[in-house]
Amino acid sequence: MPFSESQIEAFSSINDSSAFWKKGPKAVDDIVTWQRIIRLDAVRMNAEWVPYSPSQANVSDEETSKVARKAGLSDDEHLETCRRYHAARLVSILEAYALYDPDTGYCQGMSDLLSPFVALMDDDHQAFWCFVSFMRTARHNFRLDEVGIRRQLNGTSDIIKVADPELYEHLVKIKAEDCTFVYRMVVVLFRRELTFEQTICLWEVIWADSTAMRTGKGLGEAQKKKKAPPTKDLLLYTIAAAVCRRRKFIMENCKGMDELLRECNAMAGNLDVWQMLDDARELVSRVHGRRPETPT
Repeated sequence: MPFSESQIEAFSSINDSSAFWKKGPKAVDDIVTWQRIIRLDAVRMNAEWVPYSPSQANVSDEETSKVARKAGLSDDEHLETCRRYHAARLVSILEAYALYDPDTGYCQGMSDLLSPFVALMDDDHQAFWCFVSFMRTARHNFRLDEVGIRRQLNGTSDIIKVADPELYEHLVKIKAEDCTFVYRMVVVLFRRELTFEQTICLWEVIWADSTAMRTGKGLGEAQKKKKAPPTKDLLLYTIAAAVCRRRKFIMENCKGMDELLRECNAMAGNLDVWQMLDDARELVSRVHGRRPETPT
């Protein structure tokens, strides 16, 4: 079920939103803007998740209309029932999150990140708090100053520089060494490049590596077995692996940023997640000796 107004108020009070409301008219303008964008993004979400959530796929028209009405959706009648229900839940949770974390609010791309949680969890409260936990590390992707994004793009560039110097030199030549052509992959963690199932697989492996780095578990075992150690930057290694796998095409055909962007967009639906992860592990092994990592 979607959140009620009292529940949303409770979420916002947890994060001491009093300062937010003291902003006055600007705060209201922010909310109106967030609501408009959230609704547009929620309605455009596809139905790829349906096979993985039978209960939501078979939701009744009556229940869907009730949830959509509470979420304030009015231009979604063209959607099939299950997609309307999914969109309404996205709206409720994203609006609650925007109030819970007003410094971040809502930015495009968050609906892509939330959708798998909503699809796999029938309870809005559970999906909300899982998303809150997820955003503790992902929220830096949505900072206005883009510090978090730039750090990751620079990290991807550094990996390519060490792993494939020839490819890196080509990127320098065409003024693309800042790796902004993989911006979308960083922001939504491959969600638009991979299928629903592939996305879940990739995210779980990334989370497992992050946990191993945080706890220190798995580092010694990897050394004993001479395997690639876990890394807190597995996403960046995976992105670099996807780029390096297309090195021949990039070096022969990409003469500027436009061609690189087209090639990256063409990756959508054409990636093998397990091959990417194998390649990423290989890059970790290749790079790790030159840039050792420590648990954080």
